[in-house]
Amino acid sequence: MASRRRLARIAVMQTLFEQDFHNGHPSESSSEAPEAILTRNLTEAEGDVDREFAASLLQGIEERAGDIREAMRSHAPQWPLERMDRMTRSILMIGTYELLHSGDVPPAVVMNEAIDIAKEFGGEESGKFVNGVLNAIAHD
Repeated sequence: MASRRRLARIAVMQTLFEQDFHNGHPSESSSEAPEAILTRNLTEAEGDVDREFAASLLQGIEERAGDIREAMRSHAPQWPLERMDRMTRSILMIGTYELLHSGDVPPAVVMNEAIDIAKEFGGEESGKFVNGVLNAIAHD
């Protein structure tokens, strides 16, 4: 069974994915605020989710989105953000935020969580790609 924080990360990943999807398709744009999307994802989650951690994670990512994207760009220069699939990009947003701005989780745990989530929800090479980018960020 997944930990409370892993379930929170998955709910935030789903929220970022949905937000990214709607932002990329103006004809289907969502008027739902990110917090409302997160609330829905938390409600639909199976298991005991750390809701406070999820809300804090989403808020931190929203507040520092520019810094997070810049770190991702500089540590994966051959892969522009627009070229990354939405799921991988969402997972990297979470992992990058936690590495750069959240001191309460050791880098190895952040990276393992992100890689495991990428393997579960991303494409065939997502886990390796997430590992490479987050490893470069962690060592910078």
